[in-house]
Amino acid sequence: MDSQFQAFDSRCKFGGKFFPSPIFTASGCAGSGKELSQFFDLDELGAVVTKSISVKPRSGRATPRMAETPSGMLNSIGLQGPGIDQFLAEDIPWLISRNARVIVSISGETIEEYASLARKLRGVAGISGIEVNISCPNVENRGMVFACDPVASKSVVESVRRNVGGELPIIVKLSPDVTDIVSIAGEVISAGADGLALINTLLGMAIDIDAMRPKLAGKTGGLSGPAIRPVAVRAIYQVHAAFKNTPILGMGGVASGRDALELIMAGASAVSVGTANFGDPTAVMKVKSELIDLLKERKFNSVAAAVGVAHEK
Repeated sequence: MDSQFQAFDSRCKFGGKFFPSPIFTASGCAGSGKELSQFFDLDELGAVVTKSISVKPRSGRATPRMAETPSGMLNSIGLQGPGIDQFLAEDIPWLISRNARVIVSISGETIEEYASLARKLRGVAGISGIEVNISCPNVENRGMVFACDPVASKSVVESVRRNVGGELPIIVKLSPDVTDIVSIAGEVISAGADGLALINTLLGMAIDIDAMRPKLAGKTGGLSGPAIRPVAVRAIYQVHAAFKNTPILGMGGVASGRDALELIMAGASAVSVGTANFGDPTAVMKVKSELIDLLKERKFNSVAAAVGVAHEK
């Protein structure tokens, strides 16, 4: 039993970086890790994926911003955050002091904003990668979401790659609200993405039938939680089938080791846990231990050996 445990390899790789655990946080669901650090050491995670950071501070959208659904949660936070300068001055040093591996999620309203964020991150010590969240309004194109347009998606990633150089892995977060996610994936890979984050939330809405108005002040919001896991499995499976050599950070409704293993068997190299953290701040640790146990029970000697096995059956 001990030798089997010692032989098990739980690492995953994005670009030129190895991460010791396959379980990450999902951007937007754990801030910059301070809340979760009360419950476990952050270096036990593969990485902390920070809340998406913008060029300037953002106050976010009006309240109410969150609403429960029977099998998930709607949120319309609006990427609230301190802005990149304060983030680099305060959050990054704190995370490094806790020995956390850090993937900084960035968001912008224009291609130049993404480029500016990339320039500021280049050369910052202690960062293990960048998540490029392109599920944001593109004000240069009449409010179009970057991730819904192959040309715009490619342009954003090209600008980030140019400005960050080759030193940091770029993981591009894609939206499921498209008819052909494989084509979008192909464009961002050709632009220099080292990996993909699949999937972001789905656009949803809930109405209060007593007040007779939408439950969210912003009317629509991102649906997360168990309801979207089958969509995540489908998207990961399709993209892995087309681009087997591009690692995928899978996410969407993961609350157990079985959920995580399903995404890995579909093609994910690692898994992020998001909404489950709100109900249980130790969810990431539970998912991690359950996943490793399930892999060992099925005679896998590494996480990598299980990636995409559902394609072989």
